[in-house]
Amino acid sequence: METESTNGTQVKLTAKDYASDQDVRWCPGCGDYSILAQVQRIMPSFNLTREKTVFVAGIGCSSRFPYYMNTYGFHGIHGRASSIASGLKMARPDLDVWVTSGDGDLLSIGGNHFIHTLRRNLDIVIMMFNNKIYGLTKGQYSPTSEHGKVTKSSPFGTLEEPFNPLTLALSSGGSFVARAMDRDAKHMQDTISKGHNHKGTAFIEIFQNCNIYNDGAHFLYTEKETKPDNTLFVENGKPLIFGEHKDKGIKLNGFRPEIINFNENGNSINDVIVYDETSKELAMIVAQLSDFEGFPMPFGVLYKVNKPVYEEQMELQLEDSVNKLGKGSLEKLLFEGSTWEIK
Repeated sequence: METESTNGTQVKLTAKDYASDQDVRWCPGCGDYSILAQVQRIMPSFNLTREKTVFVAGIGCSSRFPYYMNTYGFHGIHGRASSIASGLKMARPDLDVWVTSGDGDLLSIGGNHFIHTLRRNLDIVIMMFNNKIYGLTKGQYSPTSEHGKVTKSSPFGTLEEPFNPLTLALSSGGSFVARAMDRDAKHMQDTISKGHNHKGTAFIEIFQNCNIYNDGAHFLYTEKETKPDNTLFVENGKPLIFGEHKDKGIKLNGFRPEIINFNENGNSINDVIVYDETSKELAMIVAQLSDFEGFPMPFGVLYKVNKPVYEEQMELQLEDSVNKLGKGSLEKLLFEGSTWEIK
């Protein structure tokens, strides 16, 4: 990426140029460090200026993100990051707008704003850092905490079933739905880049470890010993295979997914689903795999489809209205109809 320096010459930016002068204040070992590093590394590749880039956050550990990016930023109130980002994108469609939020911030008090942002399909990127806990407020259970989770706010275990963020995003009309993890830097970079390059609202859930209040929540999917048999990396046009020796796959029996082993019962890779990221039906099935015992957790881009972008439709509607009705007058609007003069 190039931008003009103060002396008028062109300079290429690097990851260091996207790091602010603020001390990063997350707990040592927090997965947020990895997410921050990967975002800073890929930002120069987008061919944008920092002056046209904005990171918007709500409340939570993840919401410190704007302070650490050498771009514009907005630290909003709890759960309102999606709304703030939506308003910003509508007012300034030329800006590159990002949202960083946590599972508590985005799916609890911010849940209503989140689903309607997806429904409208503004051209923004939403990254949700999912550690399955409230970290900043010291360890209460969140909307993604598993059933029976014992925390400070659920001493006898939670009674609710957790949200599946991917199925929530899909059913809310999301046009780009994906998942990555903090400990797989290359895959995370690739997933975030694909989300940014998508025209529309890109939702990316990132599994992130909170080593203070929920350490190891995702270790089954991130550790070398357990990762191969418990993760499924989805790629468009490729078969859904997994396992340490890539000898397992997912096939459909009607609408019901099944795991097959290529070394048993004459099964082969030809029996496996070849993934189509434009199929919402398939995305819903794969997004729910981990809800069933023994099935792997899916990662990658589960759904990607082109849909009309909200701010562009809004601009066309405004232009059409002006052409039909004229530019209009705010003063006339305020004083038309019945008015009273108070003396």
